[in-house]
Amino acid sequence: MPEILETLMGSKSRARVMRFFVLNPGKQFTTSDVREKTQVTPTEVRKNVTALQKIGLIRVVSKNGKKHYILNESFVYYVELRNLFVKSNVYPHCSEVKNLKNVGNIKLVMISGVFMNYDRSAIDLLVVGDDIKREKLLKVIEAIEAEIGHEIKYMALTMEDFHYRIEMMDRFLIELFAGPQDAIINMVPRLARFIAEIKR
Repeated sequence: MPEILETLMGSKSRARVMRFFVLNPGKQFTTSDVREKTQVTPTEVRKNVTALQKIGLIRVVSKNGKKHYILNESFVYYVELRNLFVKSNVYPHCSEVKNLKNVGNIKLVMISGVFMNYDRSAIDLLVVGDDIKREKLLKVIEAIEAEIGHEIKYMALTMEDFHYRIEMMDRFLIELFAGPQDAIINMVPRLARFIAEIKR
């Protein structure tokens, strides 16, 4: 799906900038904000912001004497574009998720929320393991957010913390397991059976 969108939009950078604005309605951004969140080069950001402003998808507003850009929700194809980008965010179309296996001794990676088009989920991503390298984890999270054009809510737990929460029947985890979710990595013994019993 990302490759299809990149072809339709003309380039990877155009697809990322469009997705970013379409999935963040009502928020104002400088070109620096867009560059940071999408990981697109400054030149490409300026070029794409100019093009999207020209067709009316985004509009410019002045804030503290500085140009900010905001989605034009009255754009004639806004609803169709939003549906297209929301659909494209569903795993496995998000290729960066697979890199979570490299951030430590990872035993569980579970997705929900934005990856499953499920707005009621408290988190989008659960990562469980030991020796998790925080800097590596944050870099992968930033790459995922840049790919899908939206901030994600995530939780990282050690195996000890995870088992403790399971034993205590932590409401947060139980609600995650009971809702739409998918275990991309699951090396936790008997977890699949435990989740199946919760869903009964």
